Amino acid sequence: MHEPVEPVVAVVVAAGSGTRLGGETPKALRVVAGRSLVARSVDQLAAGGCTAAVVVVAAGTEDAFAAALADAPIPCLLTLGGAERQDSVRHGLDAVRAEPALAGCRVVLVHDAARAFVPADVVTRVIDAVRGGSVAVVPVVPVVDTVRALAGATSAVVDRSALRAVQTPQGFDLATLAAAHARLAADGVVVTDDAAACEHAGHPVTLVAGSRRSLKVTEPLDLVFAEALARQA
Repeated sequence: MHEPVEPVVAVVVAAGSGTRLGGETPKALRVVAGRSLVARSVDQLAAGGCTAAVVVVAAGTEDAFAAALADAPIPCLLTLGGAERQDSVRHGLDAVRAEPALAGCRVVLVHDAARAFVPADVVTRVIDAVRGGSVAVVPVVPVVDTVRALAGATSAVVDRSALRAVQTPQGFDLATLAAAHARLAADGVVVTDDAAACEHAGHPVTLVAGSRRSLKVTEPLDLVFAEALARQA
């Protein structure tokens, strides 16, 4: 008899309007080569080992997201986002813990729907690191551009060999991340990603290799790159 697979739930953040991308459609619902970004994200998360997803959406978009995810390879639960990204993630975590079929999971991933082409092996690396004992895991890639730090009217080149660009999905022990977000809310602190929430609560962050394919669709030019990636799949 096969042992049951440990559940892994992805919280997919898709509540943003995508104003920099333009258009009237929410960014996560933009279609690239016949499939929406949010559906592609869920496809890749499932291929990497996620067994369910909670997709955080804006009020009034629920029907559109339900239609976009109708053929998703894993069960998808929709919940409403908040004013800030971290509020949306907290709502997603609350939904995970409130759903009987999901509440028993230990490993949770938080993923931006705009990173729709994350390779499955990156997802697997993140999951494996959390299962191996890390409470907060971040996929990263080296910074390839020269970076200058501003200091008033002057600037200086930063040693990029010590810099890494952060991607998603980020992986966590569910109880640790939920407590970290509760502390953020209590302290009134705003962070830009969920690893920073864990750091604020005093937890270490583990880095794993990300991928250049995990581009974040933010501006119109990114859609051109996304179409190219879709054609290579």
